[in-house]
Amino acid sequence: MKSIDKFSGKADIYSKSRPSYPKGFLNFLISANSLNESSKVADIGSGTGILTRQLLERGLSVIAVEPNDDMRTAAEEDLNQFANFTSIKATAEETTIPDKSVDLVIAAQAFHWFDHEKFKLECKRILRQEAKVALVWNSRNFTSPLIIENAEICKEFCPNFYGFSGGIEEDQEVFKKFFRDGEYEFKRIFNDLTLDLGGFLGRNLSASYAPKPNDKEYQGFVEAVTDLFGKYSTNGKIVMPNFTQSYLGNV
Repeated sequence: MKSIDKFSGKADIYSKSRPSYPKGFLNFLISANSLNESSKVADIGSGTGILTRQLLERGLSVIAVEPNDDMRTAAEEDLNQFANFTSIKATAEETTIPDKSVDLVIAAQAFHWFDHEKFKLECKRILRQEAKVALVWNSRNFTSPLIIENAEICKEFCPNFYGFSGGIEEDQEVFKKFFRDGEYEFKRIFNDLTLDLGGFLGRNLSASYAPKPNDKEYQGFVEAVTDLFGKYSTNGKIVMPNFTQSYLGNV
């Protein structure tokens, strides 16, 4: 299956279950890049527009680039109310955005799907001089027994599971190679998620590697995740240790 198709049929559960980004991170992003209401941001691999919305609400103009029809349509239905929102059906490697026209490129939960070298060249083309790229993830905290056991369930029931976010954040060389001279600013902000059973199931089922209802692994996966919730929840809620982390630099 092509990466462009991995989230087909998951737009609804993705938009409902994936976390937003903390205020502190948005403040950092805007300050570090000197963004204001005249700034233009390219959100590449924008999905259902979770981060796109938060940027729009800060008054920024955002070009959302998303190749998956289901995900992009969900974003458009939610965000077309914003006059400073533009949606493009395109890939990270060929965005169709004009040369030297954006003040920040951001890829949230998406860089691990890209051809890194081609994306780097595209960023160089569309960014204004000395404007930067931010690679962002909402990441699970692996010091937590809950997260460790959650990963074991994914290994058992999800044939395409190679680690959360494809395991990319375990390889810092990827970022050193991507950013100019291997230099970037790393930022981590704790962003723990408090979820009920529906939210915890949704967080798991919205993943690209998670089985869909017609897959033979689906029922076993749902039962195992439900049992895990029962083990760690209190009063119908579970705290999922999570942090938002970003890599910001020139390319």
